[in-house]
Amino acid sequence: MKKILIIEDEKDLLKLLKYNFEKEGYKTVTASDGEAGLEAFKREKPDLVILDIMLPELNGYEFLKIVRRDSGVPVVVLTARKEEVDKILGFELGADDFVTKPFSVREVLARVKTILKRIEAPARYQIHGRMGDLEVDFDRFEVRIKGRPVSLSTKEFDFLKILIEADGKVLSREKILENVWGYDQSMEIDTRTIDQHISRLREKLGHESERIVTVKNKGYRIKLD
Repeated sequence: MKKILIIEDEKDLLKLLKYNFEKEGYKTVTASDGEAGLEAFKREKPDLVILDIMLPELNGYEFLKIVRRDSGVPVVVLTARKEEVDKILGFELGADDFVTKPFSVREVLARVKTILKRIEAPARYQIHGRMGDLEVDFDRFEVRIKGRPVSLSTKEFDFLKILIEADGKVLSREKILENVWGYDQSMEIDTRTIDQHISRLREKLGHESERIVTVKNKGYRIKLD
């Protein structure tokens, strides 16, 4: 049974989400402000977080920044703000998906199921192998450098996996968007989001970041041994 942490300060919406996720067979943990949500996150170790942005005590962006220091747990952000800059900031901080209010609960359920299914899906290779000090285990959703684990968000791992599976070929930003978010959602996301995720991924890969190559006016590729 997957555990979902729902952090939302609107009581009726919180109850609605909790009811529907439990109806679908998920275990839920709830919090109505950012600080309580952070405590619940550390205590309960959820499989996924549904996070409102406009929270008391600690807002969603601050929560996300703290969590992403050492956790790759997927986070679906709920927001009433439709400005592109808000989504860009959220993705830059490590959000996996955005749902704009008002929304249907079915949409949130569908997006959560898609993310969890992608994480659980069997990969083509158990371990792709070593590339210098970098090792990627698709089955266990793990990345290691010199044997030490690297904490990636779901999207960052997906980006790395797609580049590796392209076997050194160049992938356009549009192609990466389509593969990571799906065709329908990719139409709503600016390609600059790719650059921000790649930047975060490079930071976490340290000296192995040079494997991710920017091809001017084309996209990205990875250098494989």
